[in-house]
Formats: sequence, C-alpha cells, structure tokens
Amino acid sequence: MKPIVQVQSISEINRFVKGLTKHPLVAVVDFSKMDEYIEEDIRISCDFYSVMFKNYCANKMRYGRQAYDFQEGSLICIAPKQVLTMDSEIEKRTDMIGWGLFFHPDLVRGTSLGAKMKDYSFFSYEMSEALHLSEKEKQTLYDCVLKIQSELDENIDNHSQNLIVSNIEVLLNYCLRYYGRQFITRKSTNRDIVGLIEKAISEYFDSENLREKGLPTVSYLAEKVNMSPNYLSDLLKKETGMNAQDRIHYYLIEEAKKLLLTSDKSISELAFLLGFEYPQYFSRLFKAKTGKTPMEFRNLN
Repeated sequence: MKPIVQVQSISEINRFVKGLTKHPLVAVVDFSKMDEYIEEDIRISCDFYSVMFKNYCANKMRYGRQAYDFQEGSLICIAPKQVLTMDSEIEKRTDMIGWGLFFHPDLVRGTSLGAKMKDYSFFSYEMSEALHLSEKEKQTLYDCVLKIQSELDENIDNHSQNLIVSNIEVLLNYCLRYYGRQFITRKSTNRDIVGLIEKAISEYFDSENLREKGLPTVSYLAEKVNMSPNYLSDLLKKETGMNAQDRIHYYLIEEAKKLLLTSDKSISELAFLLGFEYPQYFSRLFKAKTGKTPMEFRNLN
C-alpha cells in the first residue's frame, strides 16, 4: 500500500493548481482552470476542511470504502486527516466545471463557527452519501463561494477573517439544509433502512452478543447497512427523532425494564446480562433515561 502524503498547508494546494496563495488559511479553486493530473496512485491526507463540487474527476477518487463518481455534479465534504485515494487511471476531458473550498481549522478556531464545526456531521459521510444538488442549490452555494473569492481578492484587513468565516458558515448552513431536504426526498428508502436497523438491534439483544460483547456500537449498525456512522445517525434522527446512540439506549432500557419486572436477579446480575462490566454504569444510565434507579423502578412496579 502506498504511503500517505500529508498536505499540511493551503499553500501546498495552491502550488498544485498553480494558483497564488492569497490567504494562508483558506483557498478557493476553480476546477475548470485545472489541467493537472496525478499519474500514479497516491493516498492523500489534508490538515484542512475540503468542500468540493465538480462534474467529474480526471483521476478516480476513493474516500472511505467506495470509489466516487462525480458525474451527477455532487458535493462532497471531507474533514481534516481523512484519507483520500487517487488512482492513476486518468479520464481527460475538456468540459470540467466546479469549485473547491479549502480552509484550515485555525481559520475558524475561536470563532462561533469553530464551536459549531462538530455539528456539520456531513464532513464524515462516505462518498456514496454525497449531497446531490438541484440547479438552484448549485447556484446558491456557488454564490457563497464567489463572495469568499471576492474577499480573498481584496487586501487583507481587520474585517477579512470575519467576512470570510461568515460566508463559509452560510455555505455550510445551506449544506445542512440541503442534506435535510435529501433525507426527506429519500424517505421511502430511509424507512427501509430504519427497518433494517430495528431488526439488527432486536436480533443483537436477542443473542448472546449483549452479554459477551456489551452494547452494539453505532459503527456496528452502520456496517449492517453500508453507511457511515454519522450519516446513519443523522438519518435516524430525521426519521425517528433519536440518533443511533439514543436508539441503542432505548432498546437497552426497554430490555432492562422487562428483566427488572420478570426476574428476581440482583441489579448487579442484570447489569452483567445487559453487557455492563460495572453495575454502577448501568444504574447511572437507567436513571438518566427514566428518572429512577433500577431498584426504584422495580419497587414502584
């Protein structure tokens, strides 16, 4: 396997696309003006956030578990330190369109956007979970990018960072809205996925896995439906009002209630059956979810 090439600065991106570094922490790239191709397989990890929209990629690109095809003109968002694989297979065309926005975490550190970055969970979605945009949505995001580019073309002053960060935040908020729309338009497919997840959790709780391995993880459920953990959690939140972790805890509490009322086993024994190594962790979670300790619930019922 090829070693990972670490891209640490925005200036390295600008060198690759033969562009000027107008700001050390943020860059906008016009893909229609690029004629550079990678002629060998390479694995890349960047120290900054990447937001990219294009109609195709000259090199086949893989991120996570799957290769990605840009032909539908989709948007992908990649968090820092994620590994992107570029294959040497090249498709040269003359109709490349699209743009890339790259910004270092230091740009937003200490700002209101910096505190919100964890809320933009789509930065950890798989490529197969990319955002498919309508023509109007494409234009709205492009307008945001043009404002950022316009600000970069100005001389840096005391207002530059605030204006650039504000426009990045607007763009990311539109991405949140559009992903919400995408969840709605795929509602029938999403319901099928929710059904598969409910089945997977139920079967897990009915098996010996709970006692032997502890609670199922979000990653375990995501693998069952070939999704990234973040995308699955957001999908469940839209469909059921509970994210993946909440859903797991819901099943746990329901199972605990059943055992408390139908068994004479001690709280410690029940905690062990439910996959807890330490009974106090079980009691703490049960009270957080029900407002009562396991013993209080048993005595009241």
